[in-house]
Amino acid sequence: MSEGSVSMGQETDDETAFEGATARRVGLYATLIGLVIFYLIPIESGLVTSIKTSQALINTQPFAPPGPDGVTLEKWAFAFDALGRGMVNSLLFTIPSTLLCAILGSMAAYGLTLVNWRGQIAVFALFIAGIFIPYQAVIVPLTQFWSQYAMLEYRLGLLLTSHQATILELVITHTAYGIPICTLLFRSQYKTMSWEMIEAAKLDGASVWRVYKRIVLPLSVPMFAVVFIFQFTQIWNEFLFSLTIIGSVSDPAASATLILSGLGEALEGVDYPLRMAGALLTALPTLLVYLLFADKFAEGVQV
Repeated sequence: MSEGSVSMGQETDDETAFEGATARRVGLYATLIGLVIFYLIPIESGLVTSIKTSQALINTQPFAPPGPDGVTLEKWAFAFDALGRGMVNSLLFTIPSTLLCAILGSMAAYGLTLVNWRGQIAVFALFIAGIFIPYQAVIVPLTQFWSQYAMLEYRLGLLLTSHQATILELVITHTAYGIPICTLLFRSQYKTMSWEMIEAAKLDGASVWRVYKRIVLPLSVPMFAVVFIFQFTQIWNEFLFSLTIIGSVSDPAASATLILSGLGEALEGVDYPLRMAGALLTALPTLLVYLLFADKFAEGVQV
């Protein structure tokens, strides 16, 4: 076979490989664009509905944009006024609960993974069991527990207003419920840490607490971002605990999800533009948290 024939054959193989790679790349991008459009459909529908006037809502299709005369931001203003108090309350218990879950979960995972002591497997099994207890199963004992706490608060004369006591109850409840899953997430990372590094620090005289503070904690920053996003979203969107502990939309400590559940309801029907504006408004804090920690989140999920 001549050198010219070999060269032409090689060029044909290269062109075929190039065309195959291009086709795979086009297919990948087409799939990704399709998925993005699929996941954006509810947001587009909610956004378009929230800016329509009542007449435009009747005259247009659900996903169709309104005409120039059919746009209004009135519902967004109503939703902001109605949800403002609830969003502040939600931040008051969501941020402390998330921070406590992350810190306590990290410390528990460290004690269960990188510190040798008898019975740690059994204790870890109890943590795992806590993940599988559904919200509905703890409603009755939760109500009884906080009823006793209210009596204790009354007897001791603690200087807490009703609003502060409710926020504190939500912080303690969400923290207790979130620690098991946070412990599991941190433990998955700590199992990959170098034992040699931990042992070397101990040989140099570092205490258990010093090893955690100087070695384990700095290496846990990406996982803290994962846990913070996960727990913030979970607690912010939670509804059942808020309904059980707060009980009423008119309560000064009512959360955003509790107020949102009754937003836009009237005797003549549901005000869909107002409800859509409220739903999008309550989704903004979780989106902001994800954008703030997106880089570290990507590092954390790769552990």
